[in-house]
Amino acid sequence: MKCMFPRIVAAALLTSALGGCGSLPSAGPMASSVASGGENENIESRYALVNLDEHAVSILARYAPATFSKHFGDYRAAPSPVIGVGDSVAVTIWEAAAGGLFSAPSMGGVTAGSHSAAIPEQIVSRDGSITVPYANRVHVAGLTPPEVERAIVRNLTGKAIEPQALVSVTRSITNSATVTGEVANGARVPLSARGDRVLDVIASAGGVRAPVHETFITLSRGDRSATVPMQALIANPRENVFVRPNDVLTLVRNPQTFSVFGAAGRNAVVTFDALGITLEEAIAKSGGLIDQVSNPEGVFLLRREPASLARQLAPDFAIEPGQRDVNVIYRANMREANTYFLARRMNVRDKDILYVASAPVIELQKIFALFNTITQPAVTGATIRAYTK
Repeated sequence: MKCMFPRIVAAALLTSALGGCGSLPSAGPMASSVASGGENENIESRYALVNLDEHAVSILARYAPATFSKHFGDYRAAPSPVIGVGDSVAVTIWEAAAGGLFSAPSMGGVTAGSHSAAIPEQIVSRDGSITVPYANRVHVAGLTPPEVERAIVRNLTGKAIEPQALVSVTRSITNSATVTGEVANGARVPLSARGDRVLDVIASAGGVRAPVHETFITLSRGDRSATVPMQALIANPRENVFVRPNDVLTLVRNPQTFSVFGAAGRNAVVTFDALGITLEEAIAKSGGLIDQVSNPEGVFLLRREPASLARQLAPDFAIEPGQRDVNVIYRANMREANTYFLARRMNVRDKDILYVASAPVIELQKIFALFNTITQPAVTGATIRAYTK
């Protein structure tokens, strides 16, 4: 009867362990807990659970990140540059014969041969004008150099001898773009008349300092802006759009990472290049699933999504009025072969979390290990007493 006591105690302990599986040591929640734990009184803790299927992938495909070509729409070069306030302008005037306003006088029928005069460089004043002798104030703001040349000649007609003018912009503030951030020499870069694209302007500023695969470019134009990885401009010439006057290019180094937890091959912060990585590649970079440890039906990707997107992915999920972002967990059943093709079409984003749940048998193994740990001393003691009698 005495030797039955350890068994009774062990059975009671096993029953207690089975009833309290949630208190066993674990790398994270079981797949069933993730599937049932979305509802919470705290809005910030609630999440929508979305199965990774054809419907979800097709919706996500429509929410592609912003691109320069789609955001700004106009792929043509800027119009011919015009003169603006603050630009520096130089004017040279020629006359057809000597003895005029801008040519050297003839002496005894002999001329020095100079039929021109260079007017010192001027900065276009706030009223948009420059001063030309005998032509008074000439309005130049908003005009191209040829247009200003015609205006000067028109004002000098009847005063100079068949005048001709040449206007050149020596320093342009108006027709320039600002480049800042991770570039060798941040500056205002003058734009040429032929038109300059984003990579041309960056090269004029000395090029990037950060690795290309970690660099993002933000193009700000008026009240609009878009950010794309620099790799996208190199890979797709259509993204290398023309820069317009007063555009601002900001280059930022932003290494892209995602975190891995649970029963994956390795738990770590994994880096990837700026162009992105698919879920299929992310699982492989994480060491894949571990046989007899990982639950292939419990692969989850966690992220914040815009409320407008969450409504399409999970129509039944309650979203509070005014709520802008929603916690979303995508569940991938890697037991199905088709999921691998879907995972190849789904992009992982910066700071996403990849979680792989443990297989249900792991919990049972833990219980039996705990059972053996508790009962082994009692069984050993009972065995010793039985042999010593």
